[in-house]
This record gives sequence, C-alpha cells and structure tokens, in this order.
Amino acid sequence: MRLYDAEGKRLYLNAEERAAFLSAARKQPPEVLALCEVLHWTGCRASEPLEVTAERIDLNGAIVFRSLKKRRPDAFRSVPIPPSLVDGLERTFSIRQRQRSRKLRSEPLWPISRVRVWQIVTGVMKDAGILEGPHRVPKGLRHGFCIHAIASGVPVTSVQKWAGHAQLSTTAIYVDAQGAEARDLASRMW
Repeated sequence: MRLYDAEGKRLYLNAEERAAFLSAARKQPPEVLALCEVLHWTGCRASEPLEVTAERIDLNGAIVFRSLKKRRPDAFRSVPIPPSLVDGLERTFSIRQRQRSRKLRSEPLWPISRVRVWQIVTGVMKDAGILEGPHRVPKGLRHGFCIHAIASGVPVTSVQKWAGHAQLSTTAIYVDAQGAEARDLASRMW
C-alpha cells in the first residue's frame, strides 16, 4: 500500500478536503449524508457499509463491519463513531425500531452496489470542490481517515484494528504522511 501514485500524486484526502466533503454531504438526502459520514468517520472500505444492518449498529457509539479483505465470513471489527453519527443514523434509519423488528434488523441500510457508492462519493467530492485526481475516490477518504487518526495521536495499533489491516506494517505507512499532516505532527516538537 502507498500514499502516492507512480506520478507522485496524493492518494488521500487532506484535512481541508475531508471537511469540505462533509460540508457537501450535509446538502445531500439523509441516506447519502449517512453513508458519507460512515465512510468519513470510520475509514471503512467502500463496500463495507453495504453489509451494515441495524443489528450492526451499537447505539452506544460503534459500527460493526465484516472485514471483507480477510476472506473469512467471521472476521468482524468494531469501529467507534461519534455521537452525532449515532444520532444521524437513528434519525435517518430508525435504528432502534429496526433492531426490534425481526425482518428489518438484518436488512442492509444501503441496498445499493459498490459502484453506486463510488458514484455517490465521487459526486459529493466533486460538489465539495475537491480537485480531480487519484485522491478523489472513496479510498481517498479511507486513507485520509487513517492519516487523521494517526495525526490526532491515536495509537497505530488502534488504527490497524479500526481499518481492518492484518499487518501493522500496512497501517504504519500512515505515519509517513506528508504535507500539512506532517507539519501538524512535527509541530508537536516545535
């Protein structure tokens, strides 16, 4: 895994772009906003929210994702989410009510395809004024989340768990973040 493509172009959203993405998402329908916030606040892969059901939402502040790259049906991870996202999911999907319904508790919150997630996210990024480039994709959000977590002082092992990385070396690459993120890290020493 890397943070720059073969031409040296950034593959992650920086803090300013992440904020602009959230701002643009707030102008979308509630289901789209919720999807964008899940991707933004959890760093999950674009396909992982497609399996999220009311059963997988912990109203105390977490979402349980099946780790799709683990190639095992029982590889799950819990990722903490902010109270504002818990409230937004409840408001949009009536999570408590769904959790009480045998039928609704196991239905996906977003019954759409991975391609549609990609279209939605890139559309919101375009609306946010994020310049075209290899970072303007759902994976750019994932990389941006991990860099933001590391820059915020979250232990690398926690980021590894939340991102669903099998190897710590995969997660450690985010410590090498450049640009404003690197300056933020360096400013702790100044």
